[in-house]
Amino acid sequence: MSGNYQLIILTDQSESSWRHESGILARNSWPLILAFLLQYSLPVASVFTVGHLGKTELGAVSLASMTANITGYAVYQGLATALDTLCAQAYGSGHKTLVGMHFQRMVCLLWVATVPVGLVWFSSPWILGAIVPEKETARMAGLYLRILLLGAPGWSAFEAGKRFVQAQGIFTAHLCILLVLAPLNGFLHWLFVWHFGWGFVGAPIAVVVTNNLLPLLLISYVRFVDGIQCWGGLTKKPFENWGPMVRLAIPGLFMVEAEWLVFEILTLSSSFLGLEVLAAQSIVMTLATLASQVPISLSIAASTRVANLIGAELAPQARLAAKVALGGAVCVGTFNTTVFASLKNYIPRLFTNDDEVARIVSDLLPLCAMFQLLDALATACNALLRGIGRQEVGGFAALGCFYIIGLPISYALTFIVHWGLLGLWAGPSLALGLVAAIEVCFLFTTSWDQAVEEAKTRIPLLHEEP
Repeated sequence: MSGNYQLIILTDQSESSWRHESGILARNSWPLILAFLLQYSLPVASVFTVGHLGKTELGAVSLASMTANITGYAVYQGLATALDTLCAQAYGSGHKTLVGMHFQRMVCLLWVATVPVGLVWFSSPWILGAIVPEKETARMAGLYLRILLLGAPGWSAFEAGKRFVQAQGIFTAHLCILLVLAPLNGFLHWLFVWHFGWGFVGAPIAVVVTNNLLPLLLISYVRFVDGIQCWGGLTKKPFENWGPMVRLAIPGLFMVEAEWLVFEILTLSSSFLGLEVLAAQSIVMTLATLASQVPISLSIAASTRVANLIGAELAPQARLAAKVALGGAVCVGTFNTTVFASLKNYIPRLFTNDDEVARIVSDLLPLCAMFQLLDALATACNALLRGIGRQEVGGFAALGCFYIIGLPISYALTFIVHWGLLGLWAGPSLALGLVAAIEVCFLFTTSWDQAVEEAKTRIPLLHEEP
């Protein structure tokens, strides 16, 4: 371990306080908030552009985006969460080149995972054709996914690359890249779909170009701005000793996939309740996704901070940072809850002029408001579990609560008690509350000193570094 680096950590943390940790959390979160809002705009560009071509095209891009999220992007994001533990703890311990090695290992793992993802996307015209009644919509969605496959390696590498720089406390890289690519993505959609006259296929081509530019710009940022200090060069080491990474990556995959999938199932289920309910569900999901960007950003900053401190063997400071993160999550969730509840009669009119759709959304927003607080708290807990390397707790909690408790309650309240969309949301809201309660109890009863000892076993001896 580097003695100088450890001294810097100790000097910085020796007088840690709530105010000190809150300042660090706020300073690291704001660029992530802006970056995630910009990243959220990337898929919206396809919906906005293709939506003007016709209803079939709009339905196809929506179906393709949902399928890509569940079968691809959620897989990459879930597996890459292992780096929230490995890279950040390695950096906190002073083993800087291990950060680069973990990054290289994860890129290799994500590219291996692209093989089954690619098989699903390439076969999607037949798969979706067997599920979706509208055959033309299924065919076009399958075409979108086939083209999108060309951008999967770039997107997956960027998912790993984000964590490589964030582990080093570099939270502006993500923002700088998206400040360039978000407007470029919109321009490329216009250029390919309308100016070049490529129509529907222009949208996925624009996405592919953007996805492949993401890692290239990140590499440029690391090379010419900041982050190169953790790059030890290319070696054969990334193809060895995948065990510790996979043991963290698989529970991380369950943690992310469980929540993403349950809400896509609800969206599909809402289609059986009528067009107005489906439209209302789309509006509420858009609002919930937009509101979640702040808790997600806060959680990433908190996970990195806690993992750095665990790697530096500073258990008391890590525990304090976790408490500050949970307090911040409650504040953010309370703010989102207040906005949704107090503006429930006004927000729906921003999205629709249909009175029935607006009424359904307005009736659902109080429950969705409560959901915001639970979501913020659960998101923070998931991040803190990644920080200490206990992803399996969140993975098992999510699987059990969402699928054993949440979904059955949703279907019973919706199709037996006939609560409509309110019934669909009641189950996941209860499940999310249970997930948050389980994870909070675990975090407050866990041994942070033991977390430090477990982190030591993940950090190889110096002679194993490149």
